[in-house]
Amino acid sequence: MSAPQRHWAEINELGFVAGMRLMFWVARVCGRWPFQALLYPVLGWYLLTRPRTRHASADYLRRVRALAPGAAVPGVLGHFAAFAETILDKMLLWGGLFDTDSVRLHGVESLQPSLAQGRGALLVCSHFGNLELCRVLSRRRAGLKLTVLVHTKHAQAFNRVLARLNPESQLNLMQVTEMTPATAMLLAERVGRGEFVVVAGDRVPVAAKPRVARADFLGAPAAFPVGPYVLASVLQCPVYLLFSMRRGGRYEVHFELFRDTLRLPRQGRDAALAALAADYAARLERFCLRAPGQWFNFFDFWHLPQLDIPDAPC
Repeated sequence: MSAPQRHWAEINELGFVAGMRLMFWVARVCGRWPFQALLYPVLGWYLLTRPRTRHASADYLRRVRALAPGAAVPGVLGHFAAFAETILDKMLLWGGLFDTDSVRLHGVESLQPSLAQGRGALLVCSHFGNLELCRVLSRRRAGLKLTVLVHTKHAQAFNRVLARLNPESQLNLMQVTEMTPATAMLLAERVGRGEFVVVAGDRVPVAAKPRVARADFLGAPAAFPVGPYVLASVLQCPVYLLFSMRRGGRYEVHFELFRDTLRLPRQGRDAALAALAADYAARLERFCLRAPGQWFNFFDFWHLPQLDIPDAPC
């Protein structure tokens, strides 16, 4: 029998970050090349001792190759090397050692109507690229204030590392395990003040009975949360998508308008939520095919036994 699958929050996906403080010191003192030279032996040991994580990466990369035969898809080691590079960049960002002027912004003009009107919005991100980059950039753009919803239980050690580098790295984080009426009211107040609430669209909520929809993603159905769209309908605000990726040694940040406003019908509500999740999954897939090594969900994304009966049909 196969080993039982676990919820993503039970997997310490940043476990190998314990050694990243040393690696960060190497990069800061000696530069990026010495960091990369030391990185591969560390990753080799990590992957050798983490078969589930290794198999999850291999499965994802196999699915990408099947849909994009000509794409430059890395191997498992290269996939984790990209993840480690992203972690290093997060540390460099909050340590004040990263040149944010080199970041290319795409679609930022789509945010202008909301910013000009002082209108808050929901920003749906993913575990694609480097979200920390967007948090730092927001501090440098007048009128763009972010509140990032996170479940930090699985990454507390890494958040402590960032806090040591810069205490301000924790200022706009809000830990949310379950969306309660009190949390929704707090977020409504922030959106009312013109702030942007950031929530991940590719992680199933940490709850006993999470609300999800099945959507086709890289050739097979997968569970996606519907919470972001329920929240957007409550807040009655625009919904944007955010994708960040590192290509050719430089970062790109892409913004897209997803819905100018979102109202869920009383009848056919589940079908409407499923359609929204499917639309999001299609856009996430498009970016995964463009930069395959930049999606960092190292668990069995396509099979979660506790979600075999979804709340919203697809």
